[in-house]
Amino acid sequence: MNIIPKKSLGQNFLLDKNIIKKVCDNGNISEKDYVLEIGPGTGNLTETILLKKPKKLYVIEKDKRLIEHLNKKFKDSIVVINEDILQYKFNELNIKNLIVFGNLPYNISSQILVKFIKHNRKDFTFKKLIFMFQKEVAERILAKDNTNLYGRLSIFSSWKFNIKKIMDIEPSSFYPKPKVTSTLLIFEPKSNYIEFKNSNNLEHITNIFFNQRRKMIKKPLNIIFKNPKKVADELKLDVKLRPQNLDKNTFYKICLIYEKLIK
Repeated sequence: MNIIPKKSLGQNFLLDKNIIKKVCDNGNISEKDYVLEIGPGTGNLTETILLKKPKKLYVIEKDKRLIEHLNKKFKDSIVVINEDILQYKFNELNIKNLIVFGNLPYNISSQILVKFIKHNRKDFTFKKLIFMFQKEVAERILAKDNTNLYGRLSIFSSWKFNIKKIMDIEPSSFYPKPKVTSTLLIFEPKSNYIEFKNSNNLEHITNIFFNQRRKMIKKPLNIIFKNPKKVADELKLDVKLRPQNLDKNTFYKICLIYEKLIK
């Protein structure tokens, strides 16, 4: 391979053709679909996606070395966007029901996911997100209440999406081999979810609760609300519980009450 992956960009190129095919097949791409790939690397998954003949394939790549390689390899069959995914404004695409693939850099994978969750423009929507994470992060995303891994990421991820684990992927499938196992997850938008005035409010609420996850919920309720007993009574909360004992819907309800009280 001529292009040496950059450690600073968290580059681990997916090489295993069997895994690439499975990842692509989970997109169920038709000729009517628009597809976006985040961090295509040398274009191994890109090549397989093109075999499905999508209506148009966009790829977002930050590394200028790879931009040159991708343009030379695929020419006009893809649209290459030289941007940092965390800075990119989705509304520039103006597409509905986009299928998104991403072998996400481990160091910013949670930030990328949160960016997609926060996006709320009706003129740019997602059909599904097919993302690879470090296994430990995937387990936090999938975690249920009353478990040790349950927390902010679990609650925020499940707010707008139904999430399903597809498979674990061994380090040997990548170059260079990462030190950890990866996990492939699919996120499909919920038809109905609680709408908040500002998604930052849900982050604010969960941050306060899980910054002191071993403390009883009485303390974060006291921090957030002037009349915490009224909130606890309204939601029938036992204030001796820990944050991990509250299910996701309870946090969404707490956020709704909070939004009613702030200006």
